[in-house]
Amino acid sequence: MLRSVRLSKSSAIYFLLVFAPVAVALDFAGADHLVLFAVAIVALVPLAKLIGDSTEHLAVHYGATVGSLLNVTFGNAAEIIIAVVAINAGLFDLVKASITGSILGNILLIFGLSIVAAGFKHKEQRFNRENVGFQSSMLFLAIIGLAVPTILASTMMASSPADQAKVQVLSDALAIILLAVYILGIVFTFFTHKHLFVPPSVEGGEQQEMEEHHSQWSKKKSFILLAASMVGVIVVSEILVGSVEATGKQLGFGELFVGAIIVGIVGNAAEHSSAIMLARKNKIELSIGIAAGSGTQIALFVVPILVIAGIAMGQPFTLVFTLFELVTIFLAAIILNLIVHDGKSNWFEGMMLTAVYLIIAIGFFFIA
Repeated sequence: MLRSVRLSKSSAIYFLLVFAPVAVALDFAGADHLVLFAVAIVALVPLAKLIGDSTEHLAVHYGATVGSLLNVTFGNAAEIIIAVVAINAGLFDLVKASITGSILGNILLIFGLSIVAAGFKHKEQRFNRENVGFQSSMLFLAIIGLAVPTILASTMMASSPADQAKVQVLSDALAIILLAVYILGIVFTFFTHKHLFVPPSVEGGEQQEMEEHHSQWSKKKSFILLAASMVGVIVVSEILVGSVEATGKQLGFGELFVGAIIVGIVGNAAEHSSAIMLARKNKIELSIGIAAGSGTQIALFVVPILVIAGIAMGQPFTLVFTLFELVTIFLAAIILNLIVHDGKSNWFEGMMLTAVYLIIAIGFFFIA
């Protein structure tokens, strides 16, 4: 839930923006699907980073609270755009797999690698148990929201139009409830109980350091780059989604593996690197805000938004996931809770989280 405002420096990653027009040119030229897919994947990384950096620059102009809310709103813009384009194309299984992969990638792989990175420089890291405990509780709530329609659909087999209609209505209702809980969670973390979640560094020297790095971007420039990057994500996502099925068949990958392991990580790639770099600087609170907070945000914000978007596009999107997807998210939430409940971590605990992700990734590979 808490997407802490973080540092953002000019990076060589922006050189990869050249792949965006290259992807468009290759698409017009009718290039091979595998080439299009690879170029689109690379192009999405700097575009997603540009969205995040533009938001953070705006955060400096509007203050810590508004900045945090901007991060909450636009933090998962790339994932939402990719998913909406895929839903419009009727690739529902791919979207659900990418949702699963995004959650798992954040709370297992990125959180795990962040702890490992910090652990190699610092023997033990301590963090706010209230923050991580809150994230974990919200994640379990989201799992319940995903489990109920999945179990209902499995029980009734959802074969008749009447059964499918029931599942859709249930999914719509649960999406509204999850979104309402998410909004109330924002009120709780940013207003009524923000003292439990905001690390002291953000209020003091960290804020001053942020302003030094961000002051060169004006509001106008930030808004223009934010809009341009989101348009870029929409265009490149169309190319990615258009080539994903053929690429999966060409490489021998199942749709679930492509969605969960490849697409699920791409939208957050630049953000993931930020979490790891912050952890190496012993800023574990900010790293947790990115990694664990992103997983919760996807489950409680992105998923309901996609259900609503499906209704708007005339492409009903239900919360019926596969049993494997549901169980993996549940197990990931359990091990996350076990590792962070004491408010401290070390590199070996990070290795365990990373190992769990690799085990699940191998499982996705063997799913047809």
